[in-house]
Amino acid sequence: MAAPTSLASPPSASPLFLRESEVRRGIELLYFGYSNLTRSADQGLAAQGLGRAHHRVLYFVARQPDLTVSQLLELLAITKQSLGRVLNELTERGLVEMRPGERDRRQRLLRLTAAGQELEAALFDTIRTRLSAAYASAGQNAVGGFWAVLEGLIPADDKARIAALRD
Repeated sequence: MAAPTSLASPPSASPLFLRESEVRRGIELLYFGYSNLTRSADQGLAAQGLGRAHHRVLYFVARQPDLTVSQLLELLAITKQSLGRVLNELTERGLVEMRPGERDRRQRLLRLTAAGQELEAALFDTIRTRLSAAYASAGQNAVGGFWAVLEGLIPADDKARIAALRD
């Protein structure tokens, strides 16, 4: 039985990194890496009868308490109907609370309840453990390069909105 090979070898990209085979390798690594990372939280979600759409809402509401429904719609780039279904389930389960805006009563501001914060933190810890291990294994320069590649995939008009998450 052959020893498993590292997917990261060779440690650096070929100087011909724009060739089809190199681009395909990047697509495959991105797909399988993301799939395995999100799967690490799926068990915790399934125990609650929730899925990845619920997780995305919990994550971004945790990142920006008092996010409006319209801001969340824009951030997630999903339909109002899809978000409505997910938000209804999360509010019915007591994980997210919705309240009217202070200046504009038509706005609906979203915030995690204590139970929502607890669930989101548990899901985040699961993902953080896996991502931190991958970051540590790759090293600081590789992490910076990875972030640069991911940022390069984001359209220019979305970058300001995404940068706001860091603030």
